[in-house]
Amino acid sequence: MKLKDIAHSRTGDKGDTINISVIAFDEKDYPIIKKQVTTAKVRRFLGETVKGEVVRYELPKLGAMNFVMQKALRGGVTRSLRLDKHGKTLSSMLLEMPLNTND
Repeated sequence: MKLKDIAHSRTGDKGDTINISVIAFDEKDYPIIKKQVTTAKVRRFLGETVKGEVVRYELPKLGAMNFVMQKALRGGVTRSLRLDKHGKTLSSMLLEMPLNTND
């Protein structure tokens, strides 16, 4: 199972910072997301794309969490040489994260 099977995402980007929300389609899946989509796993999954700190904010009443990632846009949307410079690309990438179905 992939994260996209149980969650969707919204994003924002400003300067060299991206925030990516991960929102459970069904609140019963929030504990799975909370347990498996950790800052360490997000950092490892996105690899060299994010060079700065990754901070997770939990929003349990919404069945969501928000990840704020520093130094993720190579200087910002208007300065980056990346082909797609926006957070939406990274959120789509994050939703491809595999989840352990045994948890």
